[in-house]
Amino acid sequence: MHNLGHTRSVYRRDHLLLTPDTFVRAPLPGMVKATAVVHVAPATGAKFMHYTAEMEEGGCLGVQVGQRFLFVLQGSVNVEGHVLETGGYAYLPSAEHPVVGLSAARVAVIEKPYVALRGKERPGVFVGAEPDVAPKALGGDEWLEVRALLPDDTAFDFAVNTMTYQPGASLPMVEVHVMEHGLLMLEGGGVYRLGDYWYPTQAGDFIWMASYCPQWFCAVGKAPAKYLIYKDWNRHPLGV
Repeated sequence: MHNLGHTRSVYRRDHLLLTPDTFVRAPLPGMVKATAVVHVAPATGAKFMHYTAEMEEGGCLGVQVGQRFLFVLQGSVNVEGHVLETGGYAYLPSAEHPVVGLSAARVAVIEKPYVALRGKERPGVFVGAEPDVAPKALGGDEWLEVRALLPDDTAFDFAVNTMTYQPGASLPMVEVHVMEHGLLMLEGGGVYRLGDYWYPTQAGDFIWMASYCPQWFCAVGKAPAKYLIYKDWNRHPLGV
């Protein structure tokens, strides 16, 4: 039952908070036995697309536009002969690499056109598992751990990390920068400052932050907070 028109979802010029009560599902072109919740796309001003694919067993993702990164939220999928289970992820440079559900699955997907860098070859397929990535303390704060899911290689024009906050941990400063972000809350919750607004956030929420949107997060509650976060990276702001 709807709650008389109330929602935490909000869309402003430089940020978006999208909560599960407002998710709209629709298949993307080429999807088979699957549907998508598109969280952000160029219609908002973003330079990338981030969606959650909900797949049946035997289902597959649809048309790939540009490069694709996927992170398994639930269930298992097959990518290039690799079985990816919850926490598994893959970078796919082109549409030549099908993604097929081995069970009912939910998969976070990021797609964007590739921005070439002179002297660097385009990356190939890369797969991994988030639990196998060694965490690093952000700024020496052991209560805030970062796991970098893609290699530290300038051939990649974006980064995807997980960040885990112990209860009460926070970013050390309000960040204002040229990179844009797409963020999916995986566990726990807290308070996010976006621009001049403060939002309670919890697992399942999605946040988009445009370039130069002031941003800050603090974990609240008795359990750690964790999110998956995208940023454009390794390219000159003037596109040269």
